[in-house]
Amino acid sequence: MNLFNLFSEIETRDPEVFEEISNRRDALKQFTSSAGKIALTALPFAIGSLFEKAYGGPPPATSVVLTVLNFALTLEYLEQGFYYEGLQSKSLIPDTADYDTFITIRTHEKEHVAFLQSAIKSLGGTPVALPTFDYTGGSGSGNGPFADVFTNYETFLDLAQAFEDTGVRAYKGQAATLVGGGALLTAALDIHSVEARHASAVRQLRYTLSYSTTKPWITLGDSGISSAFNSNYGGEQNLIQAGINIVDINGFNINEDAASEAFDEPLSITRVQNLVKPFIAS
Repeated sequence: MNLFNLFSEIETRDPEVFEEISNRRDALKQFTSSAGKIALTALPFAIGSLFEKAYGGPPPATSVVLTVLNFALTLEYLEQGFYYEGLQSKSLIPDTADYDTFITIRTHEKEHVAFLQSAIKSLGGTPVALPTFDYTGGSGSGNGPFADVFTNYETFLDLAQAFEDTGVRAYKGQAATLVGGGALLTAALDIHSVEARHASAVRQLRYTLSYSTTKPWITLGDSGISSAFNSNYGGEQNLIQAGINIVDINGFNINEDAASEAFDEPLSITRVQNLVKPFIAS
């Protein structure tokens, strides 16, 4: 690897990069003095560490981080409570293996709640209070569109998928806000991945129960579950990614359905708050 050529190429693309981290001479000295001590396979990671300061961005304000963490905590409260009530509902979950799956998912959500509460306190903030939830979606009336959520397993699974999908897209939506947040950004992405696994597990259970209406991806906003959840998947019709039209891209025969399925859209805090509002009684 020719480090001089590498640095020249980087400087060509971003002339200010060395002003961000050090001057060119110091940067080269750092690598030329230690190159013999670094395994070739590890060198890209060392280079990445050097430029992290230049491209990671400034850390977000504590107030911004606290807003994001309390937002995430509310979602985790919602999911934890949902699975707790479902597991307490007699005869709702018919299969022992399914029951065990939801015990595991609930345990994950409890861990997420505990972590977020601790992170908020460590920053000098106050964790948002546990809301009272109405899982029928009736804003406290107990008689919303999902009134049979804890007596009808299919409804329970539909709502579980909607909650998990919303969680995945919500964490993704806040990743950019936490850039520069170091360990907190890493932790948020760690939770994001687990929420995606939950969504996958719920889809598998739905497939076992009713395979004809279950699919693992979102097609132009169609999730394959009740039309009552259409608003949860708004934006999934997006066919432009980073300014690039993803239909028939680069000569490949990709139609709108396949193109939309290939990308999952983030959700803003405001959008998520509007989606979960019917499930919060107070």
